[in-house]
Amino acid sequence: MKIYNKKNVLEKSLERIRYLFDEFEDVIVSMSGGKDSTVCFNLCLMVAKEKNRLPLKVMWLDQEAEWQGTVNYMEKIMTMKEVFPFWFQIPMVITNNANLKEKYCYCWEEGKEHLHEKNLISIKENNYGTNRFHDLFKNIIEFHFKNKKACYVVGMRCEESPKRSLTLTSGRKYKDISWCKKINDIHYSFSPIYDWSYVDVWKFINDNCLDYNKVYDAMYSLGISINNMRISSIHHETSIQSLLIMQEIEPKLWEKVSVKINGANSIKHLKSNSFICPKDLPYMFDSWDEYCEYLIDNLVFEKENKIKLIKIKNKYKEKLIDDLIRIELNKTVINTILSNDYDFTKLVNFWIRPEVNDYRRFKEKKYHINQIKNKYIPDEEKGELLEWLRNS
Repeated sequence: MKIYNKKNVLEKSLERIRYLFDEFEDVIVSMSGGKDSTVCFNLCLMVAKEKNRLPLKVMWLDQEAEWQGTVNYMEKIMTMKEVFPFWFQIPMVITNNANLKEKYCYCWEEGKEHLHEKNLISIKENNYGTNRFHDLFKNIIEFHFKNKKACYVVGMRCEESPKRSLTLTSGRKYKDISWCKKINDIHYSFSPIYDWSYVDVWKFINDNCLDYNKVYDAMYSLGISINNMRISSIHHETSIQSLLIMQEIEPKLWEKVSVKINGANSIKHLKSNSFICPKDLPYMFDSWDEYCEYLIDNLVFEKENKIKLIKIKNKYKEKLIDDLIRIELNKTVINTILSNDYDFTKLVNFWIRPEVNDYRRFKEKKYHINQIKNKYIPDEEKGELLEWLRNS
């Protein structure tokens, strides 16, 4: 657990949330049903009671392709007397990472059988001017809290990815706060547990005997490591491995998913090979670059995605000139293709990884002692760094 001037992450997060309740007329907890948003919800509930700000506003953008365990857990939250629910079961479009040819899934389509039932208390009409998942967050807060100073509280943490770490610890988006995102002049999104580890998260849940999504228990019983458990839309790139274990955990849901989501059944049978770069170079290729180019030519079907991917790959390749790091770049591109990640999250995370950043700085002759152990820098070049260290 991190310590800040004799305060731990729990004390600091409560301090941050109290500040948000003092600053904003409306505070809305944005939940996914996962462990991080569970922590945010309970922290905000504590502060809302303390400041006489109940009922606490809670938002869930239900993507239909959700674990039944997530639905059950979120229904408990949304029907609490201390909660004012914003449960959205509206037509929307999300990325389908389970299929290379069909890029999108269409949630809550009229006249179609749904993966779980619509709840009586949910909002069912999309009056928000967009049907894209990520755009809805901005449009929803602007629609329901027009001309009111309001903010989301979300469970983003630095530990989850280099991209998130960079986003949450650099720049000032609201006064002196970096752990937030500006939506417009009066609406923001804050991440008050940004510096928690997954150990902190589970310790808080356990110490306070909090209710949580029981899908985690099922994942644990199947041997999924604690820091790799994902509760999200089940065909999103970060949680697509859920399709490999769904039949064991929720067989009834799997029967519906395998019919509704194109590509789900194939991934189930191909297992991890369907969306993860192989450890060894396939024998029919002479190099990782050749293998990567082959996949770009044959598996990236949308012209726009192909152009963007080639552009990013070539841009990175110009800066990464040594064999080992170029292999790592090609493997990341391959993972991008196989997981249908055309938000390019994997490539962005690769580019800002500390060891990749240190490599790039070394090539720009911006030396630092940490680069001595950098695996991507050839040993014969580290003599320059040693000479610089001796003379500095």
